[in-house]
Amino acid sequence: MRASPRTTPTPGAPAASSAATAPRAATAPTPADARRGPRTGVLLTVLSVCTGVTAANIYLATPLLGLIADGFGVAPSAVGWIASLAQLGYAVGLLFFAPLGDTADRRRLVWMLSALAAVALAVAACAPGSAALAAAVFVSCAATVVPQLLIPLVAERAPADRRGRHVGVVVTGMFAGSVAARVLGGLAGQAYGWRPVFLGAAVLTLAIGLLTAAVLPPETRPVRRSHPLRAIAGLPRLVASSPGLRAACVRQAGLFGTWSALWTTLVLLLTSDGTYGMATATAGLFGLFGLTSALVSPAAGSLIDRFGAHRVMVTGYALTAVSLPLFWLGGHRLWALCAGAVTLHAGFTAGQVANQTRALGSSSSPAAANTAYVVSCFAGGAITSALAGPAFAHWGWNGVCAIAIGCAALGWAGGALAARER
Repeated sequence: MRASPRTTPTPGAPAASSAATAPRAATAPTPADARRGPRTGVLLTVLSVCTGVTAANIYLATPLLGLIADGFGVAPSAVGWIASLAQLGYAVGLLFFAPLGDTADRRRLVWMLSALAAVALAVAACAPGSAALAAAVFVSCAATVVPQLLIPLVAERAPADRRGRHVGVVVTGMFAGSVAARVLGGLAGQAYGWRPVFLGAAVLTLAIGLLTAAVLPPETRPVRRSHPLRAIAGLPRLVASSPGLRAACVRQAGLFGTWSALWTTLVLLLTSDGTYGMATATAGLFGLFGLTSALVSPAAGSLIDRFGAHRVMVTGYALTAVSLPLFWLGGHRLWALCAGAVTLHAGFTAGQVANQTRALGSSSSPAAANTAYVVSCFAGGAITSALAGPAFAHWGWNGVCAIAIGCAALGWAGGALAARER
């Protein structure tokens, strides 16, 4: 497979297609490659299921914290940090494993990481205490970066006029997995206990990992020795050299930060006596609004192929902007909170697919570019999550909404500046 000739995009100009925002467009697989690999529909289905199952592991502990605390005979506050450690493990895995997708055999990486995650989840199911459970969760989430190996592969092999659609299908699995972990994981834990949930996740992770490794097409680029630390050290230079990648990183960090500020503190608003006073289980049902993301992402991918990533990204930001006054009004009106939740997820998801499509096409090293992109998003979300809790304690829901508005504005303005050629 050969890369198409480089083109120089006009800074700030909307593209006619997702390929127009990218210096390097991946070419379609040759007939010989197609004969050696599965049909596109089968491959995308397997990859989407794999991303859903593996991404769910990151959020698996969150709905089970109460049951875990009861099982260990401690207060819920004594195990709450395990959910945060899961995010840290994922960040570490992104830095060390995701860039290897540019140089290593991805089939081998997928089955090795899936096996490691499955073993860690099985150990978590048998953990005698919170420290052992936290260590096992950290390792399992560090190995749960398989989706960030598969998304660059999909973008690399997809025809330029269908790249957004293919990326959107796989990203759908990620959103569906995160919702399933929060909703179905909690229900299964209530019915069977938290240990069987971790054990079941281990079996699913191993099974889908081996299936995915089996159906992945052969590599079309040379496989060479990988150096994780060298790959990490090269990320700043990669971001500095690509205006498109810089803009995608900053803009999605703004969207993810806005989403995190509102969504991580929403349970505090819903359960506080001064406003809604809902039970924790009832408030948890708001996680079902995350299904909006699973519905929007494939549509966003198709729209990118038709109208370009820039227009879909602008639409995502516009929807997010509409959701902000709804969330502010939702401090006292439940209907506005529900409408804001749907609009926010739609805007966040459209921006996610558009910005990730642009990031993947911005470099001849898509796995490294994807690593920089996801780490930037994670950083934006982590910062606003850390600020939103104290803001709610001091200024209430208005303080949280102010942080969300400021993050969205910074993401838009910073993205515009980052898109300029140096």
